[in-house]
Amino acid sequence: MRPGLKPLLFTLWLAPLHLHAEEEAGQPLPQAEAMQAQLHTLEQRLAASEQQREALKAELQANNGERESAQLRRLRQENQRLKLQLKKVQAESPTHLLSEQQTWFAIGAGAGLLGVLIGALLRGNRRTRREWIN
Repeated sequence: MRPGLKPLLFTLWLAPLHLHAEEEAGQPLPQAEAMQAQLHTLEQRLAASEQQREALKAELQANNGERESAQLRRLRQENQRLKLQLKKVQAESPTHLLSEQQTWFAIGAGAGLLGVLIGALLRGNRRTRREWIN
């Protein structure tokens, strides 16, 4: 056989197969129709479930808004009640001139001053030699 004849024979052998495939491509297969119908049904179900999901999402947001507003109202009422209690307690208690820290500082200063005065009174007028005893 000639070297250029093999590709020509192979091409001629493939031509009827190619024509047969084109004929079948024009006519849909029964399985393809069933799959198309099933695909269409699934797309419709998907659209319906998306709409249902959106409706449920909107309902959930509305419920959350109501619940949060009820909770917010309750917290505001409690806040008002606590503010009134604070005002009552502040009105009933006397105002302190000194804070607790200042009070303790004043007590310490008074104790120190009292110690110096008592020491001066006990010493009296006598003048002794001031030196440390070893």
